[in-house]
Amino acid sequence: MKTHRLLALAALIWPLLVSGAPAPTSLPSEEAKPAYTPFPLHPLPTLATDGGRSRRVLVIPIKETIDLGLAPFVTRMLEARAHDVSAVILDVDTFGGRVDAAVKIRDALLATRIPTIAFVNRRAISAGALISLAADHIVFTRGASMGAATPIEMSGGEAKAVGEKMVSYMRSEMASTAQAKGRDGRLAEAMVDADIALEGVTEKGKLLTVTTNDAARLGLADAQAETLNELLKALGLEYAEVKRANTNWAEQLARFLTNPVVSGLLMSLGMLGLLLELYTPGFGFAGALGLLCLVLFFGGHMVVDLAGWEEVTLFILGLIALAAEIFILPGFGVAGVLGIAMIAASLIMAMLSLPLGTAWDLGLVNDAMSTVMLSLVGTTLLAIAGMRFLPDSRLGRGLILQTTLGSRGGDVDKERASYAAPEGWSNYVGQRGVAKTDLRMSGKAKIGGELVDVVSQGEYIDAGTPIRVVDVEGVRVVVVADSEEPQA
Repeated sequence: MKTHRLLALAALIWPLLVSGAPAPTSLPSEEAKPAYTPFPLHPLPTLATDGGRSRRVLVIPIKETIDLGLAPFVTRMLEARAHDVSAVILDVDTFGGRVDAAVKIRDALLATRIPTIAFVNRRAISAGALISLAADHIVFTRGASMGAATPIEMSGGEAKAVGEKMVSYMRSEMASTAQAKGRDGRLAEAMVDADIALEGVTEKGKLLTVTTNDAARLGLADAQAETLNELLKALGLEYAEVKRANTNWAEQLARFLTNPVVSGLLMSLGMLGLLLELYTPGFGFAGALGLLCLVLFFGGHMVVDLAGWEEVTLFILGLIALAAEIFILPGFGVAGVLGIAMIAASLIMAMLSLPLGTAWDLGLVNDAMSTVMLSLVGTTLLAIAGMRFLPDSRLGRGLILQTTLGSRGGDVDKERASYAAPEGWSNYVGQRGVAKTDLRMSGKAKIGGELVDVVSQGEYIDAGTPIRVVDVEGVRVVVVADSEEPQA
């Protein structure tokens, strides 16, 4: 009996000697449980048993700023290599970029059947976090970070918070992406919305950004590797042929042309060139330059899947309406306003890829409108400068009334004297004719059987009204309404 008691006593004392603490007598309470239970790690798959000697691996760089040209590049690479690579490794080191570009890359990654690995080679911030979450596996280097994915909009060169609707959209994108790959959507949401608090992970008011150790603890990191070779060895592909993806010349050019500064300059020069060409006879340097700039603008945006033929067609219709206002319906009426509206709308649409509501909440519509409006203002200023320094053009003489008009007697100002009338034009003085278009204050009139570009003395003259030539100033034929019957 004493032996049994001693054995029972020893059974009670032994756990104390081993652990230094009383043995638990019941399950831990709810309060004693960890505040957060991470998802389990997803071990990297072994993709080859022979070191991958007959395999290929594609490495796609996700570096620097994520811009509009990166999305079609990644999509093209995934589609072109779908049948001849064993894995795609995204070499990620970015502070983020455009949300619309990141969403397109995310969609392409979710759609591909190639095993994808995001190699967070130091940082995957903002849009980089969305792209990394879309990969099948995430591998961190030592000292890497991922998160801080709340969207912002740029206004006046400053970053500002977006509305709740956009935060909600981005939160759902991040969560659904994480869940599609078996990760915890709550962690992804906390990277977007500072109002989300996860006890033991992040507190309210702070966006979640995880380090390498955090990612491993929370189940976001599947492994850690310091180099690409280490990662390939972990995949069983240490002897595989590594192909590094490079952008082609068209994608490089498109990324340059879609830069906001470059695209704005192309818009301004393109519209200015066509405007000058509409007001000057023939098709010369201005028209060719304008057409080239607009081809580069729309072509670059078509390569990155922003613009399509719809935007091009709308722009052409706007030009037709504007030309009708200039040549058929002189003045500035419905056709002119409609033409400018269609041109502006086509340019704005060419700079958007996300749905209009989402693009509006994100501030992309405001950015595009600002770029287009600045281009229109720039075009106007350049047109004024052109009219100032190119007064011999039809644009200059048609839109600017340079001097006070009156009798031919008296002093002639210096500017007026510097432009001699073409030979024979002085014979128009005193002749009568008929206004063939409304003169507001420029238009066309038939004088002596010829159709002539004329300007009035500041009055509006309706088409069909008899007119009389009172002066010829350089290349400007000045007329007034005449009560007498026109000459045949």
